[in-house]
Amino acid sequence: MIKSDLQTPIDLEEIAFSHIPVLSQEVITGLNIQPGGHYLDLTVGGGGHSRLILETAEDVKITALDQDEDALNAAKENLAEFGNRVKFIHSNFANYQFPENTYHGILADLGVSSYHLDNPERGFSFRNTANLDMRMNQQQSLTAGDIINEWGEKELADIFFKYGEERLSRRIARRIVEKRPFNTTTELANAIAYSVPPKYRHGRIHPATRVFQALRIAVNDELKVLETLIEKAPHALIPEGRIAIISFHSLEDRPVKHGLRNSPSLRILTKKPIIATEEEIKENPRSRSAKLRIAEKKNTDD
Repeated sequence: MIKSDLQTPIDLEEIAFSHIPVLSQEVITGLNIQPGGHYLDLTVGGGGHSRLILETAEDVKITALDQDEDALNAAKENLAEFGNRVKFIHSNFANYQFPENTYHGILADLGVSSYHLDNPERGFSFRNTANLDMRMNQQQSLTAGDIINEWGEKELADIFFKYGEERLSRRIARRIVEKRPFNTTTELANAIAYSVPPKYRHGRIHPATRVFQALRIAVNDELKVLETLIEKAPHALIPEGRIAIISFHSLEDRPVKHGLRNSPSLRILTKKPIIATEEEIKENPRSRSAKLRIAEKKNTDD
């Protein structure tokens, strides 16, 4: 069985949708917050970055999106003091109708919150037994359980390799198909662990980690959504408005890097991604893998 630390009990009452914003000062500086400006936070989460934007200059307004209703409710509570300066929208940003020439700045933090990982009911982690869910938007139908139990072996191997960069993807997919159906996160993690060689099983990270990442990306169609964001968002910026995107792994960072660079309406402000300082990493280990890229909409009058 999986090591006992994966079954550490969690008090659900203690789980809160808090959001320690990563690269906070770098985001504020990069977006060049202006008094009276209107900013779009596409992944408001607990509202950490939005709060900083609202506090930076007078009369700033925020349009705050999140596809997770738990996140949106937490943000409403955390940002209640700002009243009608904040407009909340329940939406995946791929489905958002970006209004042209509207925003002084746009922010997207692509990281998965600790709330999702720590809340066993959401099924994002195998640290606790939970249903195979992984939906950011719980109104959608497709779950991780649907993929694991219904998709073909080749399809599973392909997503494990493409979205999890898992080199033993075929071996793992074969084992899953042989042993399914799976109902819980820990059942699946156990099967993955015993489908790989002992040396791999006892490595630095649990062998199910990359598969769970791949499943989350597939369930939420994260890379397609990101592609849509990079295509649509620049149109919503005013001239000299800025877009800042924080990614947490290479599968996200590559399309952000190339998408911003290839947009004809944007000028790149970060030739290399901004990363966290050692001080921030000590205070917030989640920031270790964060990469911030910023671009500015060209002024057509120039």
